[in-house]
Amino acid sequence: MSRFLFVVPPLVGHINPAAAVAAELAERGHRVAWAAAPETVLDAVGADAEVYPCASPARACRPPGSRGAAALRFLWEDFLLPLAEAMTPGTREAIGAFRPDVVVADQQALAGALAAERLGVRWATSATTPAEVGGYVAALPGIEMWIRSLLTGLRERFGDPGATHDPRFSPDLVLAYTVAELVDTTVPGVRFVGPALHTRGAAPDFPWEWLDPDRATALVSLGTVNTDIGGRFLAECVEAVRHRAHRLQAVITDPGGALAGTADATVLTLPRAPQLDLLPRMSAVICHAGHNTVTESLWHGVPLVVAPIRDDQPFVAARTTDAGAAVRVRFGRDDHVRLGAALDTVLDGPDHRAAARRLRDRLRAAGGAGAAAGHLEMLAARP
Repeated sequence: MSRFLFVVPPLVGHINPAAAVAAELAERGHRVAWAAAPETVLDAVGADAEVYPCASPARACRPPGSRGAAALRFLWEDFLLPLAEAMTPGTREAIGAFRPDVVVADQQALAGALAAERLGVRWATSATTPAEVGGYVAALPGIEMWIRSLLTGLRERFGDPGATHDPRFSPDLVLAYTVAELVDTTVPGVRFVGPALHTRGAAPDFPWEWLDPDRATALVSLGTVNTDIGGRFLAECVEAVRHRAHRLQAVITDPGGALAGTADATVLTLPRAPQLDLLPRMSAVICHAGHNTVTESLWHGVPLVVAPIRDDQPFVAARTTDAGAAVRVRFGRDDHVRLGAALDTVLDGPDHRAAARRLRDRLRAAGGAGAAAGHLEMLAARP
């Protein structure tokens, strides 16, 4: 039996894949623990999980409309660096108390990688977003140099100052929850395992009888972190669907209540929806190109309309579009006419659905949580 310590940020999209891998390891008889903010991780992994608490920085408010370099600067200066500083003491204590054979550090929980190398524990990277693995930032030389200077400063404070590898990528193992067709990478040690799907907490009640078997259904989701800027886009989605009400309905996740009072027999708005349960019944997905939503949709062979906003989303949107499984629209500009045309393309044309099904087969063949657990077991067994 080996011991695995998962170090994750307070972000549900990063915790869910790790939770699936951790559950697989536990089923194989290994001992699993977490270094994380308890209030964010327990919902995903269960109240009986072994959690070593880590602090989280005060959540900074992202400037409205930030894109490109400004969004990356905010991500690093106002979130990733403060998060690494806040999590490092708790992560070091967790390693000392739990004595893991392997630390599994989320790519955005840099405290995991730095504490592991400082304390001489082997570690693996859990790459829950594929953009950096695919060289998205490396294609911007000025930004990449700036990030490397930030990482050097973090390593001098919290890691092994003599280390030379990039702490974003373990030199031993990088788990990427996608397939090579969606990421072109030169990072060594990457293992493409596909989506690691996990039975999530109690799903919200859903009126399954609302779904009309005689109409196609689209799922619309912008995630939980875009509620402040998503109102206009969601409203345009409503109009696009209603212009096709004779053959189309939509389930829209609206955590911010931007569409209050608009639900009817064609549009159903909910603050939260059981996405994994809904996807097998969906004909199309409209989303912001968040990696989890895209790969979960493709896992079920569902084509997409993608409207990337920031961070890694343009990369994910470009790769999915290039693979033929999605149509890309502009989040801040396109109206219901263009959204409707994109929907018609993925619903009526055979090419996007065929591409989505090809990717479905590749994603499922990658092995998911079982394959990830196997790679971690081999890393733990190395002399």
